[in-house]
Amino acid sequence: MDSLRNILVMIELELRRLKHDRTELYTRAVQPILWIVVYGPIMSLVKAIPTGSIPYTDYITPGVLIQSTTFVSIFYGLTIVWERDSGILKKLLVTPASRYATVIGRSMASGVRAIFQALIIVPVALLIGVRFIPDITYSISALLIIFFASGGFAATSILVASFMKTRERFMGIGQAITFPLFFASNALYPVGMMPPILQEFSLVNPMSYIVDAVRGLTISGDLANLPIDLIAIATFDATMFVAASACFKKIIE
Repeated sequence: MDSLRNILVMIELELRRLKHDRTELYTRAVQPILWIVVYGPIMSLVKAIPTGSIPYTDYITPGVLIQSTTFVSIFYGLTIVWERDSGILKKLLVTPASRYATVIGRSMASGVRAIFQALIIVPVALLIGVRFIPDITYSISALLIIFFASGGFAATSILVASFMKTRERFMGIGQAITFPLFFASNALYPVGMMPPILQEFSLVNPMSYIVDAVRGLTISGDLANLPIDLIAIATFDATMFVAASACFKKIIE
């Protein structure tokens, strides 16, 4: 119960931060909005990417949404680096809270930020005509997947922050993680269009499973792979939580 309470306190803290300063959410929403508003319609006219009966802009919307929330989560580790430099993190580590509760709590707090990011992008997608499945259960399920998957990527950022001693180095590593995952997934095109080596990589790319699950729940309605997607996401989260927790104390060394 103490661990759960610690996790909820960190999530509450993130909600308070968002209440007082939402600037980062708005600025980080610019790039995904451009993907949907500019790139999607242009590529729809080219008709070079086979997406079946789904319009191309609709097809990429879940992928762009996941890329945006992943970007937010990956760079959540910058907060950890800043807290280390300011001494806040050292105070946190001497509290009775376990490392696992601390890492999971901070990671899931990033999930809250990702949900708010999604709630900015989805209305824009609706305005330009993206057709989402009108099922509230599916929509809530998709948001839950985004929430928990973002926690896994935030734990990845905490793991990276354990080894990166400066914010500049962390920024470079964050970019190097996010974009390869994005372009080597099914976010912008079907996996079958990729070179064989990238098709193999997509099998271990967590973003592919996250996008597939969210696309099935919000756009295509194809849920045949949903159980596999959920298992892959849960495995990714658990692995990152354990790895980040094991290395967490290295952040202040």
